[in-house]
Amino acid sequence: MKIKRSLLALILMVPMLSACSGKPAEDDAMESYNRGMFAFNEVIDNILLKPVAQLYRFITPEPIRDRLVNASANLQEPLTMVNALLQGDVDRSVQAFFRFLLNTTVGIAGLHDVATEAGISPRIEDFGQTLSVWGVGSGDYIVLPILGPSTTRDMWGRIADIWLDPLNIPLTREQMIGRSVAQGLIARETLLDPIDDIYATSLDPYASIRSIYLQRRGAMITNRSKIDGPAIGTY
Repeated sequence: MKIKRSLLALILMVPMLSACSGKPAEDDAMESYNRGMFAFNEVIDNILLKPVAQLYRFITPEPIRDRLVNASANLQEPLTMVNALLQGDVDRSVQAFFRFLLNTTVGIAGLHDVATEAGISPRIEDFGQTLSVWGVGSGDYIVLPILGPSTTRDMWGRIADIWLDPLNIPLTREQMIGRSVAQGLIARETLLDPIDDIYATSLDPYASIRSIYLQRRGAMITNRSKIDGPAIGTY
């Protein structure tokens, strides 16, 4: 009942979100706050997240890390299935279902992406994208604590996805947290080199990461991209 009430409340908020979506995220109306939160996230990343990701890379052979990236991505397929259905994209929903079925069985718990080899390409769908299809504007760009870049629309989308994800239904709160931490570690490891490159080449890493995030989200929302990896979401 709690899940149903929470999801209903989020759906009822859609008209309100549409009405107050504000200026395009590119305007960065919250830049002062965002830069402060970006600096805070940098500290947390430097003292905790990045060292743990580096240790994980050091002790885990690359072939195993690659298999775990596949397994983590596979766990997103049920959520993609639900969101594609909410967007009215039945074909994409069916594809996500068969990707999850094939990779979980033949692919041994998603460790092997046999669905892509079979010609069923991945494409992430989340509730932020669903809200966009429903006519909700992106709202302001916002940097979230620990989670990093987002927009006000995508922030609400993240919350809704917790309740929409079928895989969360049988899990306890502790198990949900454990799953999120494990997937976050896998994602942070894959971003070690890209983020280091940004800091090595950019005069303003904050602006560079903001631009990368907004471009990536734009491509995902308009389905111009089939990106299946993690977003630049550490800062």
